[in-house]
Formats: sequence, structure tokens, C-alpha cells
Amino acid sequence: MTTMNRRTLLRAAALTGAATATGLAGGPAASAAAGVNGPWIVTGSPGVLQINPGRTTPQVLLPRGADAAASPDGRYLAVIGQKPGPAFDPTLDLYDRVTGESRTLITDPFGVHYEWPTWSPDSTEVAMVIGDSRLVAVNVDTGARRVLVEGHHMARPNWSRDGSMIVTEWYSRSDGGQLRVLELATGKARLVYQRVPGEFADHAVFTPDSQRIVFSTNRWYLDQERHNQSLASVRLGGTGLKLLTDEPRFIISPVFSPDGRYCAALSVPDSNPEPDGGNIIVFTSGFGEPWWIPGDEYDDSMRLDWAPAV
Repeated sequence: MTTMNRRTLLRAAALTGAATATGLAGGPAASAAAGVNGPWIVTGSPGVLQINPGRTTPQVLLPRGADAAASPDGRYLAVIGQKPGPAFDPTLDLYDRVTGESRTLITDPFGVHYEWPTWSPDSTEVAMVIGDSRLVAVNVDTGARRVLVEGHHMARPNWSRDGSMIVTEWYSRSDGGQLRVLELATGKARLVYQRVPGEFADHAVFTPDSQRIVFSTNRWYLDQERHNQSLASVRLGGTGLKLLTDEPRFIISPVFSPDGRYCAALSVPDSNPEPDGGNIIVFTSGFGEPWWIPGDEYDDSMRLDWAPAV
């Protein structure tokens, strides 16, 4: 098979799968998804990109932006940005998906690190890590901050759809890398997953019912040197560890569709000669028979989100 034919077939398969997941094809799944699932949002070195339903070539929303997350009501993207030089101060910006306009919500002096915004389910707050050790929630109307937890190294938080919890990567001085769930009502950060020696366990997200945590891990492939992750899940109580994907590959940043029927992640198909972090793999909720959204235009991306339709 020629490269052109393979590429054509891959794009055709991707569009078929994308149409089903976004409600553009017929059938019960499409009817349920219609008007709910919108585009994929990809961020990394290319800036903030949008892959629209029925397309594989991305639309450039912003030429710069390290992390972007779509609000549950679909209207905004929370984007980590930076003021232009000579200051280069970090910013948390709100990008309006309807008007295309942006406004800065908060900023700090150069050298303060912002990471990984995640929205409250009512779209009124954005939580993110500031300075590697402080998890804050920012009010999107006023810019007021409230500290949720601080004093430990944290990364890549994710707010549960029921609004009661945030899961985050956590580094314990005594026990090393973990995944912990912050209970917002009590302020307690509860251990849900402990890494084994040599393991990476990151990019944790809640399932749509807020009952399990899905994350990327190399736990089952510790003897392999490169590109050996899989997706796994664990119950909130730390039991029921389950392998979700059936082969080792580069796979990061899982995200569930707004309607909860699909899970997508950044990955690399076997046909690619080198891992580039640029392709999207989409699974049904049972993690069977995935399809690919090819995208050479967004190589080296590090975060994926799935926006609601607006």
C-alpha cells in the first residue's frame, strides 16, 4: 500500500469515527451526541489548536498557549499564556470561543509557574497549580483566588464532574509519586494511587460518573525503555486497579467527551516512524476498537481537551 493510500484510508476512518462521536453520523449514538460533543482542543508547541468535527486539519485559535481547557458550558477556554517581552509575566487568559476575544484573568511576576487549568462543573472557577506547590481556584468573574491546598509538589489537576473533588499528581517526601484526590468539602487530600519503583503515573482524570480515576502509566511495561505507557483506572478508594488499553504505546492526556460516551488521548499510531505526540486516539467508553484522528500539523502537543459544542 502506498503512503498516499494509507494516509487517505486513515483520514477516511478518522472522519467516520469523528462523525459518530460528534453526532454527525446516523444511529443512536449519534442522536445522543448531537449538539453535545464539539471539537478537540490541542495545546503544546504549536499553540492552541482546534480540530473541528468532520475535519482532521486543525484550526489555529491562538499562536501561543501552553495549556488550554474548555469550560463545561462550552463558551470559554482557560489558557496559560505570557505577557509579551520584556516582562514575560505568566497569565491566565479566558478565550471566548464565540467572539474570538481574550482577556487576562490573573497574572504574576516573571518566574512564577502556572500549570494545567481545570474548570469547575458550573464554569464559575478555574483551578490550577501555581508555583508547583499551590493549588488555587480562580473566580472567572472577579479574578479572586482561593487556596485549595499547598505545601506539596502537585501537577495536572482535574476537577470532577460532580464538583466535589480534584485529582492531582502529588509528590510525597516520604513515599514518592502518588495520585491524590482533594475533597473540597473537607480540604483533605486522600491517597488513591501509589507509584511502584520506576513507574510514571500521570495525566489523571475522573470518569464522567466521578467514581474512578483514569491515568497514563508504564506499570505493566517497566522493562521497556521507551513509549511504553497504557491507560489504567482505579477506584476512588484505591482498589480495583484495571488495565484499559491492551498494548504499550506513547499515550498521554486522556479526556472524556462532554456526553461521557468516549475517551480520547494523545498518542502515536504504529505507522508513525517516530513518536510525535500529535495524533488523537479515540475509544468508546469500554476502551475497545479505537480509531485515530491523524494530525501531522500538531506534533509535539502535550495536552488534549474535548470541548462542548457551542
